[in-house]
Amino acid sequence: MAKEKTAINLEKSLQMLEQLVEKMEQGNLDLESSMKLFEQGVSLVKQCQTTLAQAEQKVQILTESNGEKSLCDFKEEE
Repeated sequence: MAKEKTAINLEKSLQMLEQLVEKMEQGNLDLESSMKLFEQGVSLVKQCQTTLAQAEQKVQILTESNGEKSLCDFKEEE
């Protein structure tokens, strides 16, 4: 259930980012309003990056060794 909640929060954050971008692209905001929306966007991006980083750490790869299946932690290739 935690994965579903994380996915919902990520999806909601991405939707909010899209809405912020749409508002800013309209070009009818004053500088102060644009800056506030920009700051909100930066905050949302950071939240999304954190959520994705946490999800990446939880990824496990199913491997088969000597006929036995086992789980091991995901190791990012550099």
